[in-house]
Formats: sequence, structure tokens, C-alpha cells
Amino acid sequence: MSKRNEGIGEELGGKIQAGVGKLVGNERMQAEGKAHELSGKAKQAAAKGAERTKGKVQEVAGAAKGAVGAALKDDRMEAEGRAKEIEGEARQVANRR
Repeated sequence: MSKRNEGIGEELGGKIQAGVGKLVGNERMQAEGKAHELSGKAKQAAAKGAERTKGKVQEVAGAAKGAVGAALKDDRMEAEGRAKEIEGEARQVANRR
């Protein structure tokens, strides 16, 4: 399971626990649920940050490969580099939200 999905599960579980705690009048259960919910949100944010970083590295490596391909007049290398660059950009965009 990915860290992001783990965070989503923990957040959801925390919301449920907090709701049940509120429903039965158990403040401790409600507080623990809220803590799990916040922990889940933090895990999701950390996972998104890691994915954005991977995307940036991929983008820069692709740009470098594309530049080398252009300098060597190697169309295939240049195209592969551009593809990796675009893939890295997309990875970053997908993990902004």
C-alpha cells in the first residue's frame, strides 16, 4: 500500500472513530479519532511532497537527456529525454492537490 493510500485510510478511520465517539458521548474516542484523522492528512501531504520531488528529478534528468540528444543530433535520445521531462512535469502536477 502506498503512503498516500495509507494516509487516506488513516484519515477515514479517524473520521469514523471521531464520529462514533461523538455519537456515544465518549470524548476520549472522539479525540483519538481526530488525532488519527490529522495524522492521516499529514501522511498524505508527505507522500505528495515526495512524489513532487521525484517528478522534479525526472523532469530535470529528462531535460538533460534531451539536451545531450540534441547536441549529438540523436533524435531518439532527444525524444526520450523530452518524454521523461513531460512525465516528470505530469507527476508534479498530479501531486499538487
